[in-house]
Amino acid sequence: MEHTPYGYWLEEAGAPEPAPPLADELEADVVVLGGGYTGLWAAWHVTRLEPEARVVLLEADVCGRGPSGRNGGFCNAMWFSLARMRECWGGEAALAVGHAAAAAVEGVGAFCEEQGVDAWFRRGDYMQVSTTPAHDAVWGSSLAACRELGVPGALRGITAEEVGARCASPLFRAGAVSPGATLQPARLALGLRARLRERGVQIFERSPVRALRDAPDGVLASTPGGTVRAHTAVVAIGGAGKGMRGPLRDRLSIASSHVVITEPVPDLIEQIGWTGGECIIDGRSLVDYFRTTPDGRIAFGWGGGRIAIGARPGGRSELDPEAVARTEAHLRAIFPGLAGRRVTHAWGGPIDASPTHLPMVVPLAGGSAFAAAGYTGNGVGPSHMVGRTLASLALGIDDEAAQLAFVEPRPQRIPPEPLHWIGGEAIRAGIFVKEEAEVDGRSPHPVAKALAGVPKLIGFHIGR
Repeated sequence: MEHTPYGYWLEEAGAPEPAPPLADELEADVVVLGGGYTGLWAAWHVTRLEPEARVVLLEADVCGRGPSGRNGGFCNAMWFSLARMRECWGGEAALAVGHAAAAAVEGVGAFCEEQGVDAWFRRGDYMQVSTTPAHDAVWGSSLAACRELGVPGALRGITAEEVGARCASPLFRAGAVSPGATLQPARLALGLRARLRERGVQIFERSPVRALRDAPDGVLASTPGGTVRAHTAVVAIGGAGKGMRGPLRDRLSIASSHVVITEPVPDLIEQIGWTGGECIIDGRSLVDYFRTTPDGRIAFGWGGGRIAIGARPGGRSELDPEAVARTEAHLRAIFPGLAGRRVTHAWGGPIDASPTHLPMVVPLAGGSAFAAAGYTGNGVGPSHMVGRTLASLALGIDDEAAQLAFVEPRPQRIPPEPLHWIGGEAIRAGIFVKEEAEVDGRSPHPVAKALAGVPKLIGFHIGR
């Protein structure tokens, strides 16, 4: 097994020639901080809304080498989150976000087709399954919300027999499905990067922004080699935003997720009937998520990695042998037919989570910059939607995208450090022990069960 910080997707996509670092003083209409999906999509939508706009994108590393190039490649809408969105924002606003997120999935597919980007985009249902009686109804509230808000076809329950016909595992019970897709995440990020450069967006890599401050008629972004003076800024740096002064500092938690991928096993995939392109998650709070690739591999991730202190993952987000071992154990328990088959690659990465586990867009001091974060590992599709919102806000366009409910949501704050880290790690451990017991058919330890229940008591959401 190759256990590296960057993983299989970035290796398969191939490393591009890095763009030069910023070494000048530039002026722009919009400066974008961050070369992951959110920043890339924001820049893309700005060029579509205002083709003459001068756009500069600054990336601390190389575009796509962060979470955007390392995730599971699930491109799904947000119908499984409709009940939570309704609770946070009300029915009408939640429904508007649901429709926008569904349109974003189609938008990603249309981009790949129209721009000739081979990101392995493949439509297939997004399926949640239970692997223990304790998880049989985890999707019930969202099924009800879809029905009550007039979109019953967006999410539907399926029986254990229907689950088995789509993907057979001795652990699978009932499930629910919603339209979605899978893709190769690093290929999508690098494809966006290439098309933006063709459109005239100036991309500077290895250019970390040391300061973003108000300036006459806009903002000034400073890097070690130069500055960009712009009318507005888009801050799309994910969990690193927790290290900035401003509203993200006490609204984000940083955890980690870890992924393993097998050698090609097309015979096993055929044997278990997993040929419809479904991307699958289970009912855990510390979720397992898995999908297939065009050459017959199984990519399998686990969202149970360690909590970071502040914005400092300390390297354990990328390289954590213990988390990888647990991820592989879950993979082999769900698919025992993998006995004797190799896991070839393992990797990990940080995940920024808001207390609601929903994305958010917040203005920064001065009102000339907007920051987005909080996808909780679900950003492949929604980042297209949020990027469109950021483009409207940056250009001063007051349209439907700029009015979606995740813009300036009611703030929910996390405790300060080190209380956040201590409490977060205790809750994570409690959830892990509780869920392992449930899957094994044992009664959870009372202390673990109590710890696992803390987030609900304080109004936080854990899991997909």
